[in-house]
Amino acid sequence: MRKLRNFLSALALTALAAGPAVAAAAAPPPANVPVPYPHRVVTLVTHSSPGAGSDVFLRELVRYLQKYIKTTFIVENDEGGSGAKALSRVAGARPDGSMMYAATPTYILTSLLSKPAKTYRDLQPVVNFFTDSEVIYTRTDGPYKTLKDLIDRARASRGRWGAANPASLERQAAEQLRIAAKVNAAVVSHDGGGDLMINVLNGTLDMGVGEIEEIRAQLEAGKVRLLAVFNSQRIPGHPNVPTVKELGYNVVMEKFRGIAGPKGLPPEILKIWDDAALKILNDPEYKQRYLAVSLMANHIPHDKYGAFVEKFAADTSSLLKASGVIK
Repeated sequence: MRKLRNFLSALALTALAAGPAVAAAAAPPPANVPVPYPHRVVTLVTHSSPGAGSDVFLRELVRYLQKYIKTTFIVENDEGGSGAKALSRVAGARPDGSMMYAATPTYILTSLLSKPAKTYRDLQPVVNFFTDSEVIYTRTDGPYKTLKDLIDRARASRGRWGAANPASLERQAAEQLRIAAKVNAAVVSHDGGGDLMINVLNGTLDMGVGEIEEIRAQLEAGKVRLLAVFNSQRIPGHPNVPTVKELGYNVVMEKFRGIAGPKGLPPEILKIWDDAALKILNDPEYKQRYLAVSLMANHIPHDKYGAFVEKFAADTSSLLKASGVIK
């Protein structure tokens, strides 16, 4: 247990150290007309279930990608193995730009913790778009008004907390909070944010950990309330929601969101994605929408994204080995 506590505490520092590297540029390349793409259809694959964070991210992104890249984008959910199934599928695809993957810390953690046949090293980081916020939420008509209420419940009797798959950053955040608060809470994993939401709303779980985008509909409908955010600072869209750290628990987690593809993608494909990312992040309509759900623009171009991913993976691997979780 001491080794696990040391690992989870160190992982939080790793996530911060490997945090946002390059901010969105102030001025995008000229939008003009959509840039021709060598394929009529591009498949964007996610390990998330419908309604979960990466699924929502991709489906919203597609609306604007088609303004700047002349092709048809489709999103496919390939669930299973904490992301291993989707990772393997994209790694085995032709490196021609016709299939891409929604990259988050999950594909690195899955690679390190479960040793799948294909790992993050079998994918090529293409471009990063955002840093996402991890929040703690509960049902509005439930008994918990603050994070203290939730912690007190878990301290008095076994708490019931929910998160995404075992290799997700959400799961790591929940486990770290449990240890920092010294409470006996069961952290239940789910295939995606949709299933998690159902169990929070019906009272099976006391709370869930997820992104604002995946809970937006229920949040706007007044069905759920935010108790705290794992960011290092309060998020602009919800300034009244305190951070976990300011409430006395030194746990900070922020998620990167980008695109990866099969290794060996041609330079012309990489350039199209790099240029489109800048245009999309500076698109006035999209900017209004992603700021509303507390996504922070964090454009990391291809020539820097690979190093970013490698550093995150190397630091995390070192921590896992030092803690005895992996050999």
